[in-house]
Amino acid sequence: MDCYTANWNPLGDSAFYRKYELYSMDWDLKEELRDCLVAAAPYGGPIALLRNPWRKEKPASVRPVLDIYSASGMPLASLPWKSGPVVSLGWSAEEELLCVQEDGVVLVYGLHGDFRRHFSMGNEVLQNRVLDARIFHTEFGSGVAILTGAHRFTLSANVGDLKLRRMPEVPGLQSAPSCWTTLCQDRVAHVLLAVGPDLYLLDHAACSTVTPPGLAPGVSSFLQMAVSFTYRHLALFTDTGYIWMGTASLKEKLCEFNCNIRAPPKQMVWCSRPRSKEKAVVVAWEKRLMVVGDAPESIQFVLDEDSYLVPELDGVRIFSRSTHEFLHEVPVASEEIFKIASMAPGALLLEAQKEYEKESQKADEYLREIQELGQLTQAVQQCIEAAGHEHRPDMQKSLLRAASFGKCFLDRFPPDGFVRMCQDLRVLNAIRDYHIGIPLTYSQYKQLTIQVLLDRLVLRRLYPLAIQICEYLRLPEVQGVSRILAHWACYKVQQKDVSDEDVARAINQKLGDTPGVSYSDIAARAYGCGRTELAIKLLEYEPRSGEQVPLLLKMKRSKLALSKAIESGDTDLVFTVLLHLKNELNRGDFFMTLRNQPMALSLYRQFCKHQELETLKDLYNQDDNHQELGSFHIRASYAAEERIEGRVAALQTAADAFYKAKNEFAAKATEDQMRLLRLQRRLEDELGGQFLDLSLHDTVTTLILGGHNKRAEQLARDFRIPDKRLWWLKLTALAALEDWEELEKFSKSKKSPIGYLPFVEICMKQHNKYEAKKYASRVGPEQKVKALLLVGDVAQAADVAIERRNEAELSLVLSHCTGATDGVTADKIQRARAQAQKK
Repeated sequence: MDCYTANWNPLGDSAFYRKYELYSMDWDLKEELRDCLVAAAPYGGPIALLRNPWRKEKPASVRPVLDIYSASGMPLASLPWKSGPVVSLGWSAEEELLCVQEDGVVLVYGLHGDFRRHFSMGNEVLQNRVLDARIFHTEFGSGVAILTGAHRFTLSANVGDLKLRRMPEVPGLQSAPSCWTTLCQDRVAHVLLAVGPDLYLLDHAACSTVTPPGLAPGVSSFLQMAVSFTYRHLALFTDTGYIWMGTASLKEKLCEFNCNIRAPPKQMVWCSRPRSKEKAVVVAWEKRLMVVGDAPESIQFVLDEDSYLVPELDGVRIFSRSTHEFLHEVPVASEEIFKIASMAPGALLLEAQKEYEKESQKADEYLREIQELGQLTQAVQQCIEAAGHEHRPDMQKSLLRAASFGKCFLDRFPPDGFVRMCQDLRVLNAIRDYHIGIPLTYSQYKQLTIQVLLDRLVLRRLYPLAIQICEYLRLPEVQGVSRILAHWACYKVQQKDVSDEDVARAINQKLGDTPGVSYSDIAARAYGCGRTELAIKLLEYEPRSGEQVPLLLKMKRSKLALSKAIESGDTDLVFTVLLHLKNELNRGDFFMTLRNQPMALSLYRQFCKHQELETLKDLYNQDDNHQELGSFHIRASYAAEERIEGRVAALQTAADAFYKAKNEFAAKATEDQMRLLRLQRRLEDELGGQFLDLSLHDTVTTLILGGHNKRAEQLARDFRIPDKRLWWLKLTALAALEDWEELEKFSKSKKSPIGYLPFVEICMKQHNKYEAKKYASRVGPEQKVKALLLVGDVAQAADVAIERRNEAELSLVLSHCTGATDGVTADKIQRARAQAQKK
């Protein structure tokens, strides 16, 4: 245990700091780090190096080279730099490399050196050039802040949604500030800069002077400033050798330390774990590394090589040409277990487990001591927590064995935390491997989440490892394996040295019908890479036509898209393709394409009926479809023509089309309509009123209601209206007028072809029982009972039904016997039924 704590360094009485090696770097650098532009991504991210020829004299023929390595020094990409001078490098939250040039253009590269995009920081930056730049991270994304040659600041808080902000001018600023940084306060990005002994805070509206509380006197300049990983704390290095530490709002001082070194440091970063009471800053010079905090002494390390500091959530990564180390505050659980002479429950449990392996009775003594204090649960939890913060697998196993040993003596200890820690450590150990090179700590892993970790493995094209992790953690397929396979497929289509057929077959064999995988997305990536035929082959495996068609249209394969849309049976999809084809092809080719697809032609006709009538007429003419042409002209006569002459002309055209279609019935009906229109116009001119556009029946009815009976009869003869229909029309019209005298004359004009029961019904509808009785007596014997019941003569209806001996009529009469007066009639019917049964 003494050996284990040999690299612990106390900072005051409250915290220990330790530094251990992550990797022995094997990147074979030919340049010193000081001669390169360096950028390292947080959360164990990659390292980018760009030899900076604009600072040192170099032959014009020598091109700078941009190299990208993993955290373990494994090469990921190398490309010659062919663009302009670069001022700063930085990594975005999505692990994209941002290269800020002197002209204000920011080039964005992928992890493997693939160019993604570029954007400009504005014309002002272009005109005044870039003096310095910072890449920073906020909750909205990754931002870029620029200091121009005019000593003005321009920034964008999110490079994914570029919105440039020009910060206010600092009064009297004639030279570059001695140091500056970006702060994020109240969800807004600010710039803090130092000019001599003054500090200025720039926001989107104003420039304000700020003063750190409790700053030691005599400061004439600020040489370096650093913001913590969470943007909550700020450190200032002054020319007096003092380091001021406080809140980022500059309203509260945490501590101040005199390092007795006035030379400006190369780097200064914060080194604090989450929820730690101790706040510490790491300061690096050429050969010295110093950890300072709220303590009179500091921790100092000698740097054998030029080193670079990378601030992390819970510590600082330090890499040089030969090594990559991690410096952090020793976690509480580890400190309580491993510090010398510790009597913490976790320490006792660890000793108990070691003695148990030696088969020593001391194991029982340690265990009893923990149980007597009632701290066994706490001991197990301490060992589990400490295991998570260990980098060496042997120490992880030792602590987990102790936790497992202690669990055996607890009745109800929940196993979830122990199992989850075992799973997390297996994942962490896998990604910390030298060949993978992602040295995440347990705290970083929990902050990053497993989904983001999987995304980063996919970015590194470590598909097998990502799939193994998904299967080990039993993640849902859509979130895990399916998503990773889709990324693998998108990478596969970029391999242009393999034939389209082989790539498509390999992707289908690997993916099959895996849920959550979209072949259309993979095909879109293939099309984006210029492999159109491969994209079409991949779309054959896509079961959803709604996903196939849009991409086929984008690839100018409209006819194939139409076939797929028709196969799907989705009319909306077919309409989408048809409208695209209409705009893409000339009229003749478009109609020819429709001829070969009957379903599409039918749907397009439906569309034209509502939207493009002239196009519909052209379609019918091209197909010599005279029947539909006739129908089209009939609709057009009512929809488009307002003058009677134009409507008649359109109907005449329709009649001619029907004759060509050999539909004589439709042609005759159309001619009759033309005659009726002319007659209605004449009636309007002679009689007044509204006749136009009435049906034949309504025209006759209107004439009768107007008292023009002779005109109505003449119209009926001209258009051969059957007598039965004419009698019904006249009966209804006269009853509506309540012209009972004329109705009676009409009923006696000749024998009614519709009988006289309708007269009874119509009169009763008009509530005229008196007139109804006149016609009830004239109703034939078959309908006599119904007529008598309509006028309410139940007794007489019963006599007629008994006389006719009709069982249906007897039942009908009985159903109308509801009152006391009808009781006699009901008895009469019952007696008649009884006598009929005896006979």
